[in-house]
Amino acid sequence: MSLPTEAGQPTFAPADSLLRFATAGAVDDGKSTLIGRLLHDSRSLLADQLEMLELAGAERGDESLDLAMVTDGLRAEREQGITIDVAHRYFETARRAFIIADTPGHAQYTRNMVTGASTADLAIVLVDARNGLTEQSRRHAVLAGLLRVPRLVLAVNKMDLVDYDRSAFEEITAEFARFTGELEPRDVTAIPISALRGDNVVHRAATMPWYDGPALLEHLEEVRIDDDRAAGGFRLPVQYAIRAPDRDYRGYAGQLSGGTVHEGAEVLHLPSGLRTRVTAVDTADGALAEARAPQSVAVRLADEIDVGRGDLLCAPEDPPTAATELSARVCWMAASPVLRAGSRLLLKHTTRTVKALATEIRHQVDVTTLRRDPAGQLGLNDIGEVGLRLARPVFCDPYASNRLTGGGLLIDEATRATVGAIMITEAR
Repeated sequence: MSLPTEAGQPTFAPADSLLRFATAGAVDDGKSTLIGRLLHDSRSLLADQLEMLELAGAERGDESLDLAMVTDGLRAEREQGITIDVAHRYFETARRAFIIADTPGHAQYTRNMVTGASTADLAIVLVDARNGLTEQSRRHAVLAGLLRVPRLVLAVNKMDLVDYDRSAFEEITAEFARFTGELEPRDVTAIPISALRGDNVVHRAATMPWYDGPALLEHLEEVRIDDDRAAGGFRLPVQYAIRAPDRDYRGYAGQLSGGTVHEGAEVLHLPSGLRTRVTAVDTADGALAEARAPQSVAVRLADEIDVGRGDLLCAPEDPPTAATELSARVCWMAASPVLRAGSRLLLKHTTRTVKALATEIRHQVDVTTLRRDPAGQLGLNDIGEVGLRLARPVFCDPYASNRLTGGGLLIDEATRATVGAIMITEAR
């Protein structure tokens, strides 16, 4: 989908301008309505979606559109008027492409927010202008910090219900600034909006002449994506080897999880420790002079080295740690079993899966205050610091420096169900 130009011809956002963002906030703060408004006012709804909204309005005897229906796809969500699942939506304008993760507000769906925000470049925290910051608002800001989401937007919603009062917006903005002062991210932008009426969502509103900043979509289109993955050391977890004997071709494919790579670059292979050089960087669309994270590529090497799935190609001057002992922040996602010292699991880290033993539960994190409390176990939606011992090394970085090589999934050995997500704080 795209916005038409003045000449009537469609234009498309550059592929490398993709912005992933997550929405979060307390129940009834208007997350789903905001996403529906973004899609509707940017002309990104499909014809059948518009027809569905219009039919639903006709059944109610109301010509207005219930925009929350665009993302509240589960029947339970529509009946309760809340978001439960993580609803992903894609749209694009002439300037940028977007992937939206509409995440739940309820505390019991913390795991869903972790899932939605873990890959986000930006998080939008909605606050009801009438209620100010709530415990859930603080929880979502803290979770965004724990997940190292680099940018926050504080969207003060329902400004129409406080008569577009400037002081109400400024009080909430000041309180939020005090609360997030010690958190990551530090890049916070505050925007007053009315998702229901569309004020300052896609277009700037005349209802708030005291606000001279951008509308929300304008900010999303303009915000810089200084991708830390591309700025860091080169990392290529190998997904598989591509062989074409008839063409004498052998390439090693995967998604760059850090840095850049180019023809002639010296690389280190782990676990062997051997060094070689890149002779070509290939994609489905042809060879590249240089690739950068998070592109998917296949690299060809100058020397014949035994390289397979689960191995890593990296920068020799800045290699990751080959670790069998991890300290990690864990979000536990299973109602049963709970995580205890002695729990045996599988760790899925990049393209490598290894056996793992939980050696200790060091503490549980209160995601409203960041207070650390003693804990003997972690249950559903709990977040805590855990020690892990691995049967084989993984090649990892701290989560603070690389969210891909610093993160991973915990899997139940028996059921193969995903039971936890980890953020590595220390590796040895």
